Amino acid sequence: MQPASPARLYATVVGAVLTIAGIIGFFYSSSFGSPGTVDQVFGIFAVNGWHNVLHLVTGLLGLAAAGYLARTYALAVGLLYAVLAIWGFIIGGGDSILGIVPVNAGDNVLHLILGVLGLAAGAASPATAGRRPAPA
Repeated sequence: MQPASPARLYATVVGAVLTIAGIIGFFYSSSFGSPGTVDQVFGIFAVNGWHNVLHLVTGLLGLAAAGYLARTYALAVGLLYAVLAIWGFIIGGGDSILGIVPVNAGDNVLHLILGVLGLAAGAASPATAGRRPAPA
């Protein structure tokens, strides 16, 4: 298991939050259309079934990776959400990524924060966590 690190904290906290967000999102919209019925969670974030699944998958992966692959998770998910944020800003609010994942300004800002934090947590965590230095 990796020692405490920014990446491990990111994987644990973001994993839990995204898992909960994915579950809550299904209470607002469970439509799997293109983009289907889109609703706003708390009046801020546009969601549908695909968006909820994305949150569930990335959240559960974070919880699973927190022990041994936290740095890899932080870097990969950070990059994924940074790309989603940039893509969302380019297409504008009220549209959908790949025609199935709805995004708006609230989503784009949240995805950007998750992306930057993930990349920062991954960069701030040692790549060789758990290794002992060679004897001198």
